[in-house]
Amino acid sequence: MPNIHSSINFALVNIPVIMNPVIKNNDNSFNQLHSKCNHRIKYIKYCPKCKKQIKENEIIKGFEYEPDKYITFKKEELDKLKPENEKEIEIISFVPLKDIDPVYFERTYDIDAEGKGKAYYLFCEALKRTKLVALAKTVIGNKFYYCILRFNNQNIIMTTLYFNEEVNINKDSEVKVNEKELDLAIELINSLKGKFEPEKYHDEYQDNIKNAIEDKIQGKSVKKAKKSSKKQIDDLMEALEKSLKKK
Repeated sequence: MPNIHSSINFALVNIPVIMNPVIKNNDNSFNQLHSKCNHRIKYIKYCPKCKKQIKENEIIKGFEYEPDKYITFKKEELDKLKPENEKEIEIISFVPLKDIDPVYFERTYDIDAEGKGKAYYLFCEALKRTKLVALAKTVIGNKFYYCILRFNNQNIIMTTLYFNEEVNINKDSEVKVNEKELDLAIELINSLKGKFEPEKYHDEYQDNIKNAIEDKIQGKSVKKAKKSSKKQIDDLMEALEKSLKKK
C-alpha cells in the first residue's frame, strides 16, 4: 500500500506527510498448480450449510464467543470503533531509542514531507539535536498501532510496535558461569568483531531458488546447495578453545 497520506500531530503543529513501507518482500513467488494438468488452483468461498458459492458482498465478520456461536459485525459498526483522528500520527512523548527493546519493532515506513515541508524539516532537526525518538499512536488500514518516529540521515523513519501482550519472552533464572569459559567466549566474540554492512548480506535461499528457476527453464536438473559440515563438540571449554584456534 504505497503513498499513504497522513500527518504528524505534534502538540498544535500539524505536519502533512506521505508514508511508504520501507521493506519489500524479496521471496520468489510460487503459484499452486494441479499436479495432473499444471493449471492454477482457484480458491472458492463456499458455505457448507447453504451448499453454495458465496459472493464477497454476502460475507460479514463474526466473532466466535463460544464453540459455533458467533456475534456479527457490519463494516459500519466496526468503523464506529475506530479512534479519533485515525489518519493522524499523534505524538505522545519523546524517549531515548535505547529504552525500547528491538523485540517490539514490527514494520517500518519511510515518512516524507508532503507540500513545502518547512514544519517537517524543523521536526527532523529537533529530533536530530535532542537525540530522542517520538512515541506516537496511529491507525494504518484497520489496525491501531503505537509507533516511534526517529531521524535517519535526512528524513523520518516510523516503526510500528508490537503491544506488550504480543511479545512472549521466557525469563530464565540467572545461571552462574565459569570465568575461564567466559573469558574464552569474550575473546572469541572480539575475534569476530566487525561492522554491520547490510549490502553484503544476501538471501542465500532465494538466490538458490532463482538459480534453480533458470536451470529448470533451460532443462537442467536442480543442484543441491553446498553445505559445510561441522563436527559438534559437547565439551564447552574444548569447543571454545578449538574455535579460537580456528580463527
